[in-house]
Amino acid sequence: MTADDHLSGPVAVLANPAAGRGRHRALLPGLLDALAGAGRPVRLLAASSPADAEAACRTAVADGAGALVAIGGDGTVHRAVQAIAGTDVPFGPIPAGTGNDFALDTGFPADPREAANVIASALREGRSRSVDLARMVGADGTERWYGAVLAAGFDAIVNERANRMRWPRGPRRYDLAIVVELARLRPRRYTLRLDGVPHELDAVLVAVGNCPTYGGGMRICPDADPTDGLLDVVVAGRVNRRTLVRVKPRIYQGTHVSHPLVTSYRARTVELAADGITTYADGERSLTLPVTISAVPGALRLLR
Repeated sequence: MTADDHLSGPVAVLANPAAGRGRHRALLPGLLDALAGAGRPVRLLAASSPADAEAACRTAVADGAGALVAIGGDGTVHRAVQAIAGTDVPFGPIPAGTGNDFALDTGFPADPREAANVIASALREGRSRSVDLARMVGADGTERWYGAVLAAGFDAIVNERANRMRWPRGPRRYDLAIVVELARLRPRRYTLRLDGVPHELDAVLVAVGNCPTYGGGMRICPDADPTDGLLDVVVAGRVNRRTLVRVKPRIYQGTHVSHPLVTSYRARTVELAADGITTYADGERSLTLPVTISAVPGALRLLR
């Protein structure tokens, strides 16, 4: 695809220095230099919190940014996407986080420097390609977008538990949250409407994917394709603790979908309801169920 007039404006860059536990922090000057090699002004956005980051991206787009680049993980990408979904402003994710699922699933190199060079080349050549995003709307009308996967079951519950915990620090907090929620594991009643067709089911895990992976490479929706205009829904039904522990490692290869208690669906619009579930989109805390999720074809232009 040939880019339009937006590509003549400055390149706004959202960088999360804490992404990936800070291991790529020293790369930032070099990444900015690589982007500047496209011959366009590069403006680093100031943000001290996720909400600030999202607001800074929206302001940059409103002020005429020619492109938006996010340096970080899926959380950083998620904030940037809120500002550019459905616009003509092209986007480049540079994977530098703990989880880089959206960038890798849409074909960007895993190495941040290589990804920056790909984006700079696309800027120079005026090249971009469109991919889908998922748009979700809550019961109160709140709208959010995501690029990778929405978790609305066990994984979302674990994230919610971990975020409420003050101890321990780091990844051990998430591990402890898994142990606690495994002990409390029970199927929940979900109401699922797929393109208007209702399904009532009991499940412990529900994921709605625009892309295949979440959680740093777990192929929860292995057949999801961000260019097909559809959402993939993967449901693990009345699974007990032992079975969940046994099946969960298979998610990295995507082979869990062959288990008899796992069901896959595909739809353009997914209405999802259950009591007491706060969803996580791209790994970020998002809307409380019920939500309506729609695949929006070509909602994002990628600098590739």
